[in-house]
Amino acid sequence: MPLLQLILVALIQGITEFLPVSSSGHLILLPSLTGMEDQGQAIDVAVHVGTLAAVVLFFWSDVREAILGLPRALTGRIDTAGARLALGLIVSTIPTVIFGAVLHFTGLSDALRSITVIGWTMLIFGIVLYVADQRGSSHKTASDWGPKDALIIGLWQMLALIPGTSRSGITITGARGLGYNREDGARIAMLMSIPTIIASGLLLGTEVALNADVGLMRDMGIAALLAMVSALAALALMMRLLKSVSFTPYVIYRVVLGIVLLIIAYQ
Repeated sequence: MPLLQLILVALIQGITEFLPVSSSGHLILLPSLTGMEDQGQAIDVAVHVGTLAAVVLFFWSDVREAILGLPRALTGRIDTAGARLALGLIVSTIPTVIFGAVLHFTGLSDALRSITVIGWTMLIFGIVLYVADQRGSSHKTASDWGPKDALIIGLWQMLALIPGTSRSGITITGARGLGYNREDGARIAMLMSIPTIIASGLLLGTEVALNADVGLMRDMGIAALLAMVSALAALALMMRLLKSVSFTPYVIYRVVLGIVLLIIAYQ
């Protein structure tokens, strides 16, 4: 793959994975609007690994707590903060894994990769995020997150498998709708990405592993590193901005891009 395209794919994935603007939508748009070849599943796996590393590093204290609490959660002893967090992450991931398997093995995931679909999801779910953010209360924090809320937000996250929806955007929408404040809603959404990215990476990685060569492995390494660095920068920026800024700037971007894409699609 040309180095320029590799850099663009890694930067787009890294920057947009954790912002509520849809990384998958932007990755699909890159070849669709520029004429470049699709980057393929191998590079998709690599940039997902890069963003996974970024969120683990950024939220390491929470990740460590969940790892330590996982054995207790698996044995039904939900008596520590780590066990509750681990259980919440498990519960919230189940709907996405099931829906993702259905889309993948039925071929519907490929059918949804179109400018028209991305245009509508950008527009619609951007407006939904705005409504949830403006009308949602802020009486809950991350410590209030339990299995019920995890399942509800997990069902929202399931919709992110439709290109253009945005995994972080739709999970933040669900969290704000349940009354979580902006910072903790985003924090929950970011932590929920870890098992989701692992699941999708394993699914795609299994199919890629048998066909990888030395050149492809080199490209994957470059893509993963660039995606990790850009994702860390995007995470740090968003979490800092949420102390004083709402999600409205992202909503405006989504709505404008959605309208432009629909104009292109229907011409």
